[in-house]
Amino acid sequence: MLMQKERELIVEYGKKMSSSGLCPGTSGNVSIYDPETGYMALSPSGIDYFATLPEDVVIMDLHANIVDGSRKPSSEWALHTEFYKHKPNARAVVHTHSVYCTTFAVLGLPLQAVHYVIGDAGAREIPCAPYETFGTIELAQAAMKVCGESDAVLLGNHGIVVCGKSISSAFSLARNCEYIAQLQYQAMCIGKPNVISGAQMDEVMEKFKSYGQPGSGKKGY
Repeated sequence: MLMQKERELIVEYGKKMSSSGLCPGTSGNVSIYDPETGYMALSPSGIDYFATLPEDVVIMDLHANIVDGSRKPSSEWALHTEFYKHKPNARAVVHTHSVYCTTFAVLGLPLQAVHYVIGDAGAREIPCAPYETFGTIELAQAAMKVCGESDAVLLGNHGIVVCGKSISSAFSLARNCEYIAQLQYQAMCIGKPNVISGAQMDEVMEKFKSYGQPGSGKKGY
């Protein structure tokens, strides 16, 4: 079975996304990319995360060809391939319908630097792409068009998609984005949030480069 380890990680992190509340029901999807083969392991369409087995995970190339697997791949395969095509460091993509991120996606508003952890996305702000029908090339292209340097982008009236250098870092970024969205929402309910300046965020992102233990590859807070 191709990409056995990656398939097992897809199953593991699908359960984590569901249990953490990032993906209600069977919503959302996750993938891992292997640049050496040009293949990605992608979660299947419409199967409960806790019922998904490694053999249910679909192996595809970046041209949407199924290389291995008998299941139908996630309808959002194009979101994943667009990130891998245009983000050279991306090795995993996580797409969720987490409640607070999706709230701002419904409003068409970006996530702002209300907390310095937004720097985990490599940007001062997480933009929102205009609405496009789910499971379409147009949605994937709209997301890529607006995300710029950010490793995360909101999808209008839909959810959020993020990428990372590993599945663990992508999952961590998805959780951080939901945390920021909740803070921003709650602060807006009370008043006007104080937004960290661009210069201050530049300092944060520079410090993130040396965060964690040497050689761990960990960034964040």
